[in-house]
Formats: sequence, structure tokens, C-alpha cells
Amino acid sequence: SSHLQKKRRAATARRQHLKSAMLQLAVTEIEKEAAAKEVEKQNYLAEHCPPLSIPGSMQELQELCKKLHAKIESVDEERYDTEVKLQKTNKELEDLSQKLFDLRGKFKRPPLRRVRMSADAMLRALLGSKHKVCMDLRANLKQVKKEDTEKEKDLRDVGDWRKNIEEKSGMEGRKKMFETGE
Repeated sequence: SSHLQKKRRAATARRQHLKSAMLQLAVTEIEKEAAAKEVEKQNYLAEHCPPLSIPGSMQELQELCKKLHAKIESVDEERYDTEVKLQKTNKELEDLSQKLFDLRGKFKRPPLRRVRMSADAMLRALLGSKHKVCMDLRANLKQVKKEDTEKEKDLRDVGDWRKNIEEKSGMEGRKKMFETGE
């Protein structure tokens, strides 16, 4: 049993090691992502917000203010459009997740039970009509003696008594009996 305990300990240690390695990997990925986002932000700001140089004269200052107001207005419109798009997308997401929830509620998966199944039955279930019985069926057949088949032949010739009774019962049977003269 000590061997088994050592094995278990080794497996647990390995699992812990893998877990910590995965966490470390995740941390470095998150840090990389954050750094990339910061670089992207700086580039965007440099492109869209050039450093401001304040002019000396009153007229130039008024021109600058007008330009800034126009820029603010266009950015505000952009922000509004983006917000509307986001709201629309969020609504679609909510609707889809609601549909998913409804569907999950309707179709409960039945608890699966173990079923004993022959190889042929399994192949038929998996392949459907394409399955040709390719197992050795002769192994499953019982041996038949010659005399048995002759006895069965005699019985077949006599016919099934239930069939005869059914044929003679009811109005149809009486009509037949009358016509044949039985």
C-alpha cells in the first residue's frame, strides 16, 4: 500500500506543478496583453491628439477653440454611435442566451443506463442500414437433426389449427362452408 501512496503523492505533486505552471503562464499572458493595450493607447493618443501649442494672439486662440469644439462634437457623435451599437449587440446577446436557456429547459437529457448489447446490435446501431451482418452467425445457431425437420414438415402440411378455426368462424366462414359443401 505504501507503493500506492507514493504513486498518489507523485500524481498529486505533478497535478500541483502543472496547475502552478498554468497559472504562471496565465499571469505572463495577462501582463503581455496589458502592455500591448498600453502601447496601443499611446499610439492612438499620439495619432488623434497631437500635443497642444497655445498660440499668442487672441484671434488664433479663438480659432483653436472653434477647432477644439468641432473635434469634441465629432468625437461625441462617434461615442454615441458606438454606444448604440454596443447596446444593440448586448440586447442580441441577451436574446440569444435566453433562447439557449429556453432550449436547455425543454430538452432534458435522459439519464444514460448501461445496456448489454451484442456486437451485431452495436454495429447496427452505429452504422444503421449500411451494416451487413459480418459476424460468424453459424456459431450462434443450434444443431438441427434430420428427423426434427421431417416432423416439422408433417406439422406444416397439417397447417395451423388456429387458421382453420378462424376461416370457419363468422359469416365468411359459414359462406365458404356452404359453397364448398362441408
